[in-house]
Amino acid sequence: MEASKDFTGAGGTGRGDYPGAHHDIVWRRLVAPDGYKNPEPEPRYHLIVIGAGPAGLVTAIAAAGLGAKVAMIERHALGGDCLNVGCVPSKSLLELTAHGGGDFDAAFAWLRSVRARIAEHDSVDRYRRAGVDVFLGSARFIDAGKVLVGATELVGRRIVIATGARADLPPIPGLTESKPLTNETVFDLRERPQRLLVLGAGPVGCELAQAFARLGIDVHVLELADRVLGNESADAAKVVEHALRDCGVRLHLRAQIAKVNRRRTQFVVTTSSEELTGDQLLVAAGRRANTNDLNLAAAGVETDATGQVIVDKYLRTSNTRIFAAGDVCAKLQFTHHADAHARIVVQNALFFPTATTRKLVIPRCTYTQPEVAQVGATRAELDAVGHAFDAYRVAYDDLDRGKTQGDKHGFAEVLTARRDSKILGATIVGRDAGEQIASVCVAMANGLGVDSFAKTVLPYPTRAEALKRIGDQYNRNRLTPMAQRLFKAWFRWSG
Repeated sequence: MEASKDFTGAGGTGRGDYPGAHHDIVWRRLVAPDGYKNPEPEPRYHLIVIGAGPAGLVTAIAAAGLGAKVAMIERHALGGDCLNVGCVPSKSLLELTAHGGGDFDAAFAWLRSVRARIAEHDSVDRYRRAGVDVFLGSARFIDAGKVLVGATELVGRRIVIATGARADLPPIPGLTESKPLTNETVFDLRERPQRLLVLGAGPVGCELAQAFARLGIDVHVLELADRVLGNESADAAKVVEHALRDCGVRLHLRAQIAKVNRRRTQFVVTTSSEELTGDQLLVAAGRRANTNDLNLAAAGVETDATGQVIVDKYLRTSNTRIFAAGDVCAKLQFTHHADAHARIVVQNALFFPTATTRKLVIPRCTYTQPEVAQVGATRAELDAVGHAFDAYRVAYDDLDRGKTQGDKHGFAEVLTARRDSKILGATIVGRDAGEQIASVCVAMANGLGVDSFAKTVLPYPTRAEALKRIGDQYNRNRLTPMAQRLFKAWFRWSG
């Protein structure tokens, strides 16, 4: 499998004296143990899974739980980006700094301790005990039914490609040569930088910029667009932009970067209007599928121009014996999306291909403070295709719960089909927005309209009441002039 990150870097060796080093020793032993010996392969597997990130892990353990013979191959460390260099360390850092954790050493020791504790769930031993043959090494297709791991040949009835994606550096002169940080290396930091330059104001850039700023670091974010979080609604982005500035983050929007170079220990970023210098540079812009080293041509598996594996609604590749799941084939690259893919693949690869991606409802959340959660379409997306819609919104500072907690910003907005209760999308901005969006996801996945919120009894006072108020707004909107006249006539008669 193609290298997507190096887990033997500064934070992964378990050697040296740095914050949380002893936690890294535990983490490493669990997900990529030194001296591990691959098992003797079975003559033939029901399923070979290439990649042990979220998609691969769920696929392998679910298939083994059903009684299938399963082999799982991982080049670096079980857990993939999510555990090792993504969700777990980043959200741990955000959570600690949100509650006054302003000490760099304590913050990084904390994230490493959390990663080590969660690593048990993704450990080599756990998967072996579950009946999965775990092979550590690089995978390469020999043909549509055979995969080579080192010198070992594995034969499978079906194969799943779940190799994920990696950080991709934009084509800026001097950027690659300067060796910047990415999400794959930023959590290896052992010393507190004085000034951090961040390229990209998407979710990763905004989250880490806020976390590092809370640690007292001078953070500068450079973004080509005219606002942060370009995929979110403009109103949501504005709230996050204010929050970042309040934390001390300096935003350089519409920044046309001409070149990057390294001057001894300093990174120098030159834009069309200024030159910025920092002792660390983090690139948070772009991802690329891990497919280059798999020899997919030998298996008859096609990719698009970006390297992503092309799949149909059943997650079958151009070779119907081979499936793909997770970031290697998904437009929406989230752990929960990979999990959903895995459940589809287990059904379709082992039994009859009846499960599809067609009706998946995939939310997303940016874990800044405040959080931004989104599911379905945004206003801009609906406008772009000319889809008529109605919008219902409640500001958090209008809620009693918002008043008790001093919420000055944030809102819940639900978009429906014009004059209809069908939910097309929703945006929630505020505390625990990722939790709040769950009710909308349940409604959308089960075909429930926005009117279902009005019928639901919720505890008082909570921010979840925003959705109930939105349901009430919808019901009031349905009260046509004719209906109002009928009601008035009724009350005159009945009075």
